[in-house]
Amino acid sequence: MSSCPCGSEKNYDDCCGVYIKGAEKAPTAESLMRSRYTAYTMCEVEYINETHDPSSRSQLDLDEVKDWAGSSKWNGLQIKNVEGGLEEDNRGTVEFIALFDNDAGSHEHHELSEFEKIDGNWYFVEGKVFNQPIMREVPKVGRNEPCPCNSGKKYKKCCGA
Repeated sequence: MSSCPCGSEKNYDDCCGVYIKGAEKAPTAESLMRSRYTAYTMCEVEYINETHDPSSRSQLDLDEVKDWAGSSKWNGLQIKNVEGGLEEDNRGTVEFIALFDNDAGSHEHHELSEFEKIDGNWYFVEGKVFNQPIMREVPKVGRNEPCPCNSGKKYKKCCGA
């Protein structure tokens, strides 16, 4: 295969491929992060599941992961910062930006991921996403529109006051 999607400039089989295929375990939090990104680009959902924290793995919706990974065109990974997560560590964080396109356009997924080593294996624990647009569940109410509480008053004189 060609160069690894993680951006290491190594051959896939000599980089993330050894982790995704199960030949080796990722030695650092960053190598696990890179291999998980590569797994998303290749829709290797089982690897994403296996490297997810065992205590919260049941909360992972694999169908949703597969749909998102498969419907996206992955354009690159930028590692912004790494703290800890070395072979001798038990915890580490990796800040990254994953670039991808989907039907809604081009996106930058900016995340600070936490990793933990359990019994010698690194796992993704949780991620804090930066700069995610806020999606409203209901349309925004204008100041001069009727209040949605049905009081008969304008929003600015009622619940918007």
